[in-house]
Amino acid sequence: MLKAILKGFPLALALLLYGCDRQESMGEVAYRVFSVAAQQCEQLAQELDSLHTPRSFDGEKLITARPKWWCSGFFPGTLWLVYEYTGDERFRALAERETAKVEPIQWVTNDHDVGFQINCSFGQQYRITGDAHAKEVMHTAAHSLSTRFNPTVGCIRSWDFQLRGSSWQFPVIIDNMMNLELLLSVADLWNEPELARVAVSHANTTLKNHYRPDFTTYHLVDYSPADGSVNRKQTVQGYADESAWARGQAWSLYGFTMMYRFTRDAAYLDRAISVADMLLSRLPEDGIPYWDFDSPKIPDDYKDASAAAVMASAFTELAGYVPDGSPYRKMAERQLRTLSSEEYLAEPGTNGGFLLKHSVGNLPGNSEVDVPLTYADYYFLEALLKL
Repeated sequence: MLKAILKGFPLALALLLYGCDRQESMGEVAYRVFSVAAQQCEQLAQELDSLHTPRSFDGEKLITARPKWWCSGFFPGTLWLVYEYTGDERFRALAERETAKVEPIQWVTNDHDVGFQINCSFGQQYRITGDAHAKEVMHTAAHSLSTRFNPTVGCIRSWDFQLRGSSWQFPVIIDNMMNLELLLSVADLWNEPELARVAVSHANTTLKNHYRPDFTTYHLVDYSPADGSVNRKQTVQGYADESAWARGQAWSLYGFTMMYRFTRDAAYLDRAISVADMLLSRLPEDGIPYWDFDSPKIPDDYKDASAAAVMASAFTELAGYVPDGSPYRKMAERQLRTLSSEEYLAEPGTNGGFLLKHSVGNLPGNSEVDVPLTYADYYFLEALLKL
């Protein structure tokens, strides 16, 4: 029944039905958003060939990438979330098709994003369906990721490449916290505590070196692989090295909330709370951060829907771990309501098939600025399901 209702359920009709005289419940918000997501995902899937995954939309054409692109797991994951909500077998079939494209990533050892790519696709498949093959792929991928761990540094190396002007020896970015979920999941599923030890070491080293006194995080810390000492701290994709790049703060909040979920280590919960409180004090009224909290162009600068979506998912989970999580839950609801508004949520048939508008990938690199992005959609739906 639900899938029949969702099919062709237009956003304008939903807004009309719910009216302007009362606030939608969050359940109604989720219903409306997933009705749009179902239509958008089906449209986007029809545009893809057997070799490419969606990356973005430039206003005129769909931008795709090969599965090695770090975001390749997010669209399959989005399809799994739509399937979970709707129960529509069409989306299970599409999710299986798109997830299969990412399977070769399980053997990649020269990139830390294996966690993003495999955990958001095969990880969701296993969680929702219990598929044994998905579990095997996760296992292989976790061991591939663990080869990037250096016990002297205590971290998994993020990048092997050098950006212009850089001379990194062992760069570790805050994004890497997100990839630890694959290690911890597989450690539990396969009873392999050595994978958990790698994740815990990386998280503890990040706790020690990535943060400023105000609990904002640097984007990148470069270590000496010889002795583990810190060479340099930078914010590569933010406004300046000492600025608070919004998506970096989102990865930070999500990463340590997730670490607490698996370990119940109070140090991780304390850090997640400190980061969350910092964000509550700095987020705009609508809950959507500017791409960098310290941009001198605020309020005339880009906002980042992707950072808000990641934060909303983390805020929602964190709210369940503290005695009074209402401030965190309220912020998550505020962010999700804003993202569900006409300003951010695409009309069906527009936006290249993506769900959210107005994300920022890498503004200093002039890449993916004020466009839809696959990870914005993924974490948006994840947050709604959590809530």
